[in-house]
Amino acid sequence: MVGTIQRGVYEKLGVRRIINGVGLVTRLGGSVMPPEVVAAMAEASRSYVDLDELQRKAGEVIARCTGAEAGYVCAGAAAGLLLATAACVAGTDPAKTRRLPDTTGMKNEIIMHKSQRNGYDHSVRAVGVTVVEIGFANATSLWELDAAIGPATAAVVYVKAPWLQSSAALPLEVVVEKAHARGVPVIVDAAASLPPHENLTRFIAAGADLVTYSGGKGIRGPQSSGILCGRRDLIEASFVQGNPNHAVGRPAKVGKEEMVGLVTALELYVQRDHQAEFAAWVTQAEAIAENLKGFDGIYAREVHDASRWSPQLVVSFESRWRGRPPGDIAAALRSGDPAIYLTSKAEELSVAMITLEPGDAEIVARRLREELET
Repeated sequence: MVGTIQRGVYEKLGVRRIINGVGLVTRLGGSVMPPEVVAAMAEASRSYVDLDELQRKAGEVIARCTGAEAGYVCAGAAAGLLLATAACVAGTDPAKTRRLPDTTGMKNEIIMHKSQRNGYDHSVRAVGVTVVEIGFANATSLWELDAAIGPATAAVVYVKAPWLQSSAALPLEVVVEKAHARGVPVIVDAAASLPPHENLTRFIAAGADLVTYSGGKGIRGPQSSGILCGRRDLIEASFVQGNPNHAVGRPAKVGKEEMVGLVTALELYVQRDHQAEFAAWVTQAEAIAENLKGFDGIYAREVHDASRWSPQLVVSFESRWRGRPPGDIAAALRSGDPAIYLTSKAEELSVAMITLEPGDAEIVARRLREELET
């Protein structure tokens, strides 16, 4: 059996079903929704509802699960950043809301660590703000944050992501304390921070005013959904900035099906046995590593650390290896049937366990061995 995805719809379009060993990334479809989520979305599609009422009820579920005062279903974490920024700049003022992204005369500066700048801050800048950088790529001092805060500061945006150099930024708790002392809210981009599941509540507990998560990654909701949670007044302002209102957030529309799918997935997520799931991933990785023994210069092992937030199989190509390099093997796996996508670096291949469907681990183990033997 090759996974559990129904392949017929993709075959009709001429699109290959892939085995995703890269991880919870948008370009490979995010995650696979549980059957309960799919069923809930199908049911939601069969009725008309008042979107404001549905959004507020969904927000109650989000608040309960995250420990925040209020919540909002957004169209992905990037949409959450846009709405959060707009909420901090314009609040619920209809005149300011109507003018965005013209922020003349408003608080229109957003502070970010230089080490945390990334492509997703397009969503922040789309509101019409200026990003004020603090620190260097390898370090930031507290005085730099203090000096950057001024009368035009609307918020500090803080990015939590496994691929960032966390040591180069000030700790979130320090940022929150300094920003709040100056009356400035803190927005946390936590898009890809689940798992670990503790992150669902830790940023609100640390004092963040708004936190945004992807709904289509670790939570396993619709890929075009996300969570925005935090202070009640700022979530209320996010309502004003987003769909169905004609504001800067209108293009980031989220439908009734995604709202229902997201809250269903979230409730399943908080009920999940995360320790058992983690242990199963470790066991799968160790089984693949065992299957790859016997190659001179190949060292396969299971890894999970701060930079690899879920168990990974890491295959290292040591100097005495005389076979093809990792990139060539990765390309061969992508061109096979089924196509297998892994992460390739100069001297290693890695397989994310979190996105392997039932039966996939055995196929990955077999195909990796075949390519190493070639």
